[in-house]
Amino acid sequence: MALVPFTLLYDYRCPFARNVHEHVLSALDAGLDLDVTFEPWTLSQGHLEPGAPAVWDDPAHDASLLALEVSVAVRDVAPEHFRAVHGALFDARHVQGVALTSRAQIDPILIAHGVDLDVIDAELATGRPRKVIATNWTHYHDDLDVFGVPTFVVDDADATFVRLMHGPDPDNPAASKEVITRLLDLIVSHEEINELKHTRLSR
Repeated sequence: MALVPFTLLYDYRCPFARNVHEHVLSALDAGLDLDVTFEPWTLSQGHLEPGAPAVWDDPAHDASLLALEVSVAVRDVAPEHFRAVHGALFDARHVQGVALTSRAQIDPILIAHGVDLDVIDAELATGRPRKVIATNWTHYHDDLDVFGVPTFVVDDADATFVRLMHGPDPDNPAASKEVITRLLDLIVSHEEINELKHTRLSR
């Protein structure tokens, strides 16, 4: 199967986003030829009270948006570092328990992966990363009915939410190639499947 280009939405707070994104990163590292665009999608906007200002317009939500803004800045002005930083931010949030709500928490991750903080600061100062978050949420929510992450988007027309219970096998990272290839096959070639969910988890 030829693997189609796709967009993958993320919010670092979601453990299921972590699982899928780490599989994608592991598959890329193992040599799978993926044409993937990583796009931020804030979970906070979907949990507002009616009439509340959008999170990207409300300073009260600055901390919850910070990691996404920084990731967009890295992706767009230091793309050679994005994959490593992307994985490290998920790891910090879900393995180390770092909230990722301040630069004091995020900057050491950037420095550890060779990112020039001055370049990131300059990009954040433009306000563009926050506009990316606002545009993404509005488009994917309003036009494609996206409700959460991780969501795969193909041809900017078909959005599929996927929940994996486990991330990559650290002893067999190449196995992620099969996981992602299988998922893309289901998403693209089996449109008749709308929902498949185990009623109980095997533990």
